[in-house]
Amino acid sequence: MAVFDVLSGDNYGVRSLTDSINKMPFVPGRAGQLGIFEEFGVSTEGILLEERDGWLTLIPTTPRGAPATQATVNKMKTRTLQIPHIALEDTIQASELRDVREFGTENQQAGVESEISRRQMDHAASFDATLEHLRVSALKGIVMDADGVTPIYDLFAEFGVSALAEVDFSFDTASVGDIRTTCHGISRDMQREMPNVMFNHIHAFCGDQFFDDLVAHDEVRAAYDRWMEGEWLRMGLVYRMFPYAGIVFENYHGYVGATDFVNTDKAHFFPVGARGLFRNPFAPADFVETEGTMGLPRYSKQAVDPEFQRYVKLHSQSNPLPYCTRPRVLRQAKRT
Repeated sequence: MAVFDVLSGDNYGVRSLTDSINKMPFVPGRAGQLGIFEEFGVSTEGILLEERDGWLTLIPTTPRGAPATQATVNKMKTRTLQIPHIALEDTIQASELRDVREFGTENQQAGVESEISRRQMDHAASFDATLEHLRVSALKGIVMDADGVTPIYDLFAEFGVSALAEVDFSFDTASVGDIRTTCHGISRDMQREMPNVMFNHIHAFCGDQFFDDLVAHDEVRAAYDRWMEGEWLRMGLVYRMFPYAGIVFENYHGYVGATDFVNTDKAHFFPVGARGLFRNPFAPADFVETEGTMGLPRYSKQAVDPEFQRYVKLHSQSNPLPYCTRPRVLRQAKRT
């Protein structure tokens, strides 16, 4: 049997390979674990956002019989966002597949399947890390590319709003009670931006130095020590998280290479449990057979060298766009 003959069957079509890559073990990411991003598939390369600004206004008193105050008609705004395309390819040379067998068997097809599965696991891990990076940047209000400096979408600009001012926790000068007051201010700002919207709690992804300064401050230290005394009861459920003044502070760990997802001196605050606040559509792959279908989180496809069968290329892709529908609720803080 030729080394690439085993790749000609239905087991190596786009559908079967896509099913396989979507079943790969998920590489944990905290933004994904929180479950705040609503995942769904779309059948187009972009999404149309409709915004109908609603607001509450105080109605002035008028004499009986006088003309009433006229309500302002809320006009709907629309905008289209193209969904980013992320693709990864790998080339498997014929020499890497020749005589490859599953350990303890003489089954060459099982060996080839294992090699492709191994490559898919590597691809899946990279896509999971990339999606986590996109989601964390969406929690900051600006969806960033993989380099961490190139914006894909500035959500504030797209929605025609400005970000609220960065909060300075001033750990070096804050008196006892100041940190609690600052936390309450952040909570009230979020509630003003989401009137009549229920959410479970406010969460903060903190850089290393921000978190260390927070739990070492005179106002917070005793509460943190009491929390840590019960840490063994929460082992496996909580990792470097600490609730204080109505906010869950988490020392976020996430990086790829030299790219830290959260700056060591910063913290990013966002609501958890607000329905429809964070969304994550997936567009279909740019394959002929996926046109007009609902997008999946990942796709995979293989192609054998058509002339000499010297190699097989494994192509994987994902087309995600995590975003926040009300970016003004997102707050950033710094340590000084």
